[in-house]
Amino acid sequence: MKKHIYIYSPSGAVRDKAAFRRGVKRLQVLGYDVELDADALNGYMRFAGDDSTRLAAIHRAAASGADIALISRGGYGITRLLADIRYRAVSKAVDQGMQFVGISDFTAFQLAVLAKTGTVTWAGPALCEGFGVGGASDEQPDDIMEDCFHDMASGQGEGTGWRQNQALLGGPLGIQNAMVWGGNLSVLVSMVGTPYFPSVKGGILFLEDIGEHPYQIERMLTQLLHSGILSRQKAVVLGQFTGFTLHAHDKGFKLSTVVAWLQAKLKIPVLTNLPYGHVQTKVLLPVGKRADLVAEGRDVMLVWGH
Repeated sequence: MKKHIYIYSPSGAVRDKAAFRRGVKRLQVLGYDVELDADALNGYMRFAGDDSTRLAAIHRAAASGADIALISRGGYGITRLLADIRYRAVSKAVDQGMQFVGISDFTAFQLAVLAKTGTVTWAGPALCEGFGVGGASDEQPDDIMEDCFHDMASGQGEGTGWRQNQALLGGPLGIQNAMVWGGNLSVLVSMVGTPYFPSVKGGILFLEDIGEHPYQIERMLTQLLHSGILSRQKAVVLGQFTGFTLHAHDKGFKLSTVVAWLQAKLKIPVLTNLPYGHVQTKVLLPVGKRADLVAEGRDVMLVWGH
């Protein structure tokens, strides 16, 4: 039986309608049954509809009975809705087999759902940026991303592995039964101190971002450091940080500078190069699920399917 995917827009307006159509077609070619929310292509200022419209779309997705609820795109807007989301309805949908999948602004939804219900959602692609690439370019949806999406959809996803940018400091690492959580760094930091930020101790915190200069990334990490959030984890895993430009004023200050600074500040491992973020080649990660992490040298394995 075909897996049923419900496409909805809880954040920014879809400006690239061609990418939207390509994404739908690609999912259909891959064998999925795609249903579009009535307001998936709505627009109000920079949003995919006003707050009530986007809130209703979330609740329709939860009530759709689909196997997967996939956002059309990220952007901005979910933090405006957090106080009014019916979290029990979302949790019930997941209990009945639905998987909520998204990236970027969707981090706000995922952290709030985790904080309020402990329910697992999936950090992964959005429709347009994940499946809708192409058009005038020769770019195609990434094979690894699509394979990971299929594994999640079929319930076969067991973990992921990758190579770090540098060898692990301090020798081999083994972490067991730690909660995987995190997402977009900017969105995550904006939620600190709110009722929608999960209190996770002994977790594996993964982070990514786009369009943030390394000094801005460091400033946000500093907030997580000084608030004690980082030191309460068993490991911090840095994904892909893209879309920024270095300047002459930086005088050698770059992303690797930030990574080295963070590693010096923390007594827990800081791992790098997780294949997740605003890039085509990305894995899917279960936000709120417990996993084991093993690392030696540059090689890392994160396993949750055992």
